[in-house]
Amino acid sequence: MSEWRPLRRAKRVRGAANPDDRARAPERSMDPHVAEEVPLADRPLVDTAIYRDGRRVATPSSLAETYRHLPGADGTMAWIGLYRPAEEELLAAAEEFGLHKLSVEDAIVAHQRPKIERYGETLFVVLRAARYLDEPEEVSFSELHLFIGPNFVLTVGHGQAPELAAVRHRMEADPDLLGRGPEAVLYAVLDNVVDGYAPVIAGLQNDIDEIETEVFGADPHVSRRIYELSREVIEFQRATGPLLGILRSLEAGFEKYGIDEELQRYLRDVADHATTVAERVDGFRQMLDNILTVNATLVTQAQNEEMKKMTEASYVQNEEIKKISAWAAILFAPTLIGTVYGMNFDAMPELHWGLGYPFALALMAAVCLGLYVIFKRRGWL
Repeated sequence: MSEWRPLRRAKRVRGAANPDDRARAPERSMDPHVAEEVPLADRPLVDTAIYRDGRRVATPSSLAETYRHLPGADGTMAWIGLYRPAEEELLAAAEEFGLHKLSVEDAIVAHQRPKIERYGETLFVVLRAARYLDEPEEVSFSELHLFIGPNFVLTVGHGQAPELAAVRHRMEADPDLLGRGPEAVLYAVLDNVVDGYAPVIAGLQNDIDEIETEVFGADPHVSRRIYELSREVIEFQRATGPLLGILRSLEAGFEKYGIDEELQRYLRDVADHATTVAERVDGFRQMLDNILTVNATLVTQAQNEEMKKMTEASYVQNEEIKKISAWAAILFAPTLIGTVYGMNFDAMPELHWGLGYPFALALMAAVCLGLYVIFKRRGWL
């Protein structure tokens, strides 16, 4: 267990929230896809309890009542769960527990990357949970902030996952584990978040299998689906990748902060599962890149086949046009000669020539024959 000492209510940690910080505007989210105004919960206090030696001894109805129970005897811990609290409520909790103002700003703004930071005796952890939604076939992400102190755990949720009520029930059913202190709660939350990734992995794998079938089935809409799934995998990678760094940081502090050996084993097990998840997500991204390449190749081949067919059709059409043009030219020659001698002018000497008619016919035949030979040699006929 950690050697952290119980926090005194009168003690103010350097850099903690203070009344002057209330007027200070929090930082703004840099995520362009997220609205700045996040709807607040009607009842931000989800659950709060006081535990002693792993057993619930009090269930305060408000944050103020919770504060009155601390500090308590050795082995006493408060576990407070907030869901999208108002800024004033979070600042009040920060003042009570001596939370650093930078971590409070992150918890207010949300939309942070997963990370772990230590401010004095308080550990600040940001996690991103994920859920796979079957009907729209997409991944929903939510954010959870944890403040882990010597004798308290404060969770600030910004989404429906993870289900911290289930985590609390599980821990209350195991007083020995819960009695190991706030670090045990952190382990349980991490374990729940990582376990929640399993259905997401299964859902993404199923989507990729379907996409592979659609690619080779020449589905015209598959490119868009590949793009959308690639975005979800990248977002999932952003949620799972930093988690390995968080777990490594916790492992590095085992000896320094005197973490219980049993908790060390539990956290290593969570790290193993998180590593497996990260490897699967990396594999998904590579598979989607390969599928996108194959799809582009198949689309190019299909376009080439279509162009080939169009070229062949155009060639055949040109051949037919050449034949039609050649016969039109051949038939135009006698028409021209007949037209000239059909004008019936008195000054045309051939009209009174005895051999004029045979000559006109011979001329027509000679011109037609000459044109036929020319077109035949050039391959038009």
